[in-house]
Amino acid sequence: MGDNEELKLVSLEQIKAANEEVQNSFLCTRTPLLEQVQSRFHEGTPVELYLKLENTQVTGSFKVKGLANQLAHLPKAVRDGEKEVITMSAGNYGKALCYAAHKLGIKARVLTPETAPMDRTIIMESYGATVERVPSSELMQTVDRYVRELGLHFLHPFDDLDIIAGYGSVGLEILADLPDPDIIAVCCGGGGLVAGIAAAVKLSGKADTRIYCVEPETANAMHLSFQNGEAAQLPNSHSVASGLSPPFAGRKTYNHCKHFTEGVLLVSDDELVRATKHLYERGLVVEPAGAAAFAALMFNKIPDVIGKRVVIVLTGGNVSPQQMYELWKEY
Repeated sequence: MGDNEELKLVSLEQIKAANEEVQNSFLCTRTPLLEQVQSRFHEGTPVELYLKLENTQVTGSFKVKGLANQLAHLPKAVRDGEKEVITMSAGNYGKALCYAAHKLGIKARVLTPETAPMDRTIIMESYGATVERVPSSELMQTVDRYVRELGLHFLHPFDDLDIIAGYGSVGLEILADLPDPDIIAVCCGGGGLVAGIAAAVKLSGKADTRIYCVEPETANAMHLSFQNGEAAQLPNSHSVASGLSPPFAGRKTYNHCKHFTEGVLLVSDDELVRATKHLYERGLVVEPAGAAAFAALMFNKIPDVIGKRVVIVLTGGNVSPQQMYELWKEY
């Protein structure tokens, strides 16, 4: 793919068209925005707090919103079952794809890192998909081999303009419920969600809204990308938040984040786990990856928040009580 393609930004028209696909898709539901819940969820710096609950999505995470728009642009050979789709995922995107493939009658193969929770592999296989566990550093080259040798159709889990536009629907939903947010914080793994939200908000004329990417300290590919001025590789990326630990940042997502966000905030694994416990004690089940943006607020990583309207996007709730208990014991 050429540099010009990688430098393209989604337009507001593309995001609005994607939003129509998302709102009409059987995969998705419009998630609530909890309004002015600071007294319940945040005892620290005084803010006006809003929580966007993507952890209540149909498959337990935001991933279906990007996927819905990707599926709307599938080649005919895939739709007709003549060609298999392949992706790489630590769990949530793969789960969403396998669920959709099962419903639509298309063939799906997911490559998942060896470090991903085993229960997610079992869930994906339950939908009839083929799932292979490979080392994180070999994910992309294994995808390339399958595409080259077997002619599979690759659906990128984050570095794709259709998926970025689909995730822009989350930004439009936020603005529909809260027209003038001061700050929006979003977790960042590959960067697709924050890229889409930031593009939707800024292209809707909200130039003064500050949008932050939030990454784990030990899985900080987007942070390194901002430092280096180009999408960074991070083959040893690791975190308790496996969904935020891809071995590289996307070139398209980095380009969007560079244009539309204020930059990257980092949180530790300990802070991620403590954020999940804080939310759970107040009635919300959120996995470590899904709690990254909340951790940034909870541990004072977001600058200049006093008195501001702050939106925190909670992105996933695919975690069992036993997994939560083990995490809380360890940290």
